[in-house]
Amino acid sequence: MTDRLYYDDAYLTGFDGVAEQCIERDGAYHVRLDRSAFYPTSGGQPFDTGTINGIPVTDVYVDEGGEVWHVTAEPIPAGTAVHGAIDWPRRFDHMQQHAGDHMIASALWRLLGGVTIGLHISSDVSTIDVAMPEGVTRISPEDIRRVEDDVNARVQRDVPVRCWFPEPEELKALPLRKPPTVSEHVRVVAIGEDEMVACGGTHPSTAGQLGLVKIVGVAPARGKMRVSFLAGARAYRDYRRMFDCAQETSNLLSTNVESMAANVAAMQEQLKRVEAELNRLRRGEALSMLTEKAETAPRLACGAALVAQMLDGDMNLLKDAASHLIRRPGIVALLGADAGDGRSVFVFARSGDVDIHMGQLLSQAAKPLGGKGGGRPDFAQGGGVREILDAAARILLGERE
Repeated sequence: MTDRLYYDDAYLTGFDGVAEQCIERDGAYHVRLDRSAFYPTSGGQPFDTGTINGIPVTDVYVDEGGEVWHVTAEPIPAGTAVHGAIDWPRRFDHMQQHAGDHMIASALWRLLGGVTIGLHISSDVSTIDVAMPEGVTRISPEDIRRVEDDVNARVQRDVPVRCWFPEPEELKALPLRKPPTVSEHVRVVAIGEDEMVACGGTHPSTAGQLGLVKIVGVAPARGKMRVSFLAGARAYRDYRRMFDCAQETSNLLSTNVESMAANVAAMQEQLKRVEAELNRLRRGEALSMLTEKAETAPRLACGAALVAQMLDGDMNLLKDAASHLIRRPGIVALLGADAGDGRSVFVFARSGDVDIHMGQLLSQAAKPLGGKGGGRPDFAQGGGVREILDAAARILLGERE
C-alpha cells in the first residue's frame, strides 16, 4: 500500500519513489507509487497538484482498497524511479483552509452547540455545513463575530497544531469533538487545548500560520447552516480587495470610510425624492400630451378615438395614463413603454361605452410577434416587441399588410 508521506510531514514538497503500476484509462494514465507526498481528494479537501518526473499530475485519488493513484497525461511505467514535486502554494492554501475549518467548527460547537457535518474547499471560498440546535439555519451578526473573535484569538496566540495516529487505548480516552468516521488507522488533529477531532487532511504546524480567518457568509443549505469562510492568504486578498473598494468609494463620495454608509443612505433618500419628482413631471407631461392627442386622434368605425402612443416611463405610468384617458367616453388607449433589451410593455384600455375586448386585441396583436398579453374586456397588459402596438392599431383601423 502507498506510503502517504504527508502524514508525517505536511511541508514535504519533494520526494523520491518507484512507480509500481501504470494503467491507461480514457486517454490518461493512472500511476500508483510505492510512496507519495501527494494528497488525494478526501474529507472535503481537494487533491494536490505538481509533477512526477516533470510530468504534470492532474488528479490524485484513493481507490476502494486505500491505494493512492496519480493521474498524468504521459505514462510512467512500473519500475520507473520517480521524483515527485508538490505544488506548494496550492498545498499550503489547502492546509490553511482545512485548519480554518477545524477552528470555526470548534468555536461553533463550544459557543453555539453546532455540529459540523461536512467541509468543501473550492478554489475561492471554503464552506462547512453545520447542524445547529433546534434546526437553526442562520445565526446573528453578533454570533458570527463571537466565532470569528474566538478563532482569530487562537491564531494570534499561535496555538500548536498536532497530527498523530494514537494507539487504540489512547484514542478511547481522547476528548474528540465528534466520533471518528473510521474504525482503523484513526488520525487525530488537535489545535490548541480545546479542539481535537479525527482527520486525515494536511494542516500547518501552528495556528499562527493561518494569519487571518474571516467568515464571509452564513445561509441555509439543505436543512443545515452553511458557513462560508476564507483563511490565510485568501482572507488577506479579500481584505485588500475590500479595502481598495472602500477607499475608491470613499474618494468618489469625498468622505472617509467610516462615514460612507451614512452618506450612501442620505444619497438614497435624495434619489427617492428626485425619482418621485421626476415621475410626477413625467406623469403630468404624459397626461397633457395624451389629452391633446385624444382631441385629434383617428376615429374607429364605432366612433371611438384611438390614442396609440409609446411613452417614456414604466408599467405604472402606463396604467395611470390609461386610467386617466378612459375616464372620458369614446376612448381606446393603446400605450407602451420601452423595458430594455429590445422589449416593451403595454397597456390597452377603453372607455366604458366602447364595445371592444382589450384582452383579445392584445393577444391577437402580440402572438404573431412572439409577445404575450391579455386581460379584461376593458383593460389588458402584456409585453413583447414595440411593433405590437402598431399591429394592434392596424387591427382596429382595419388595415392589413
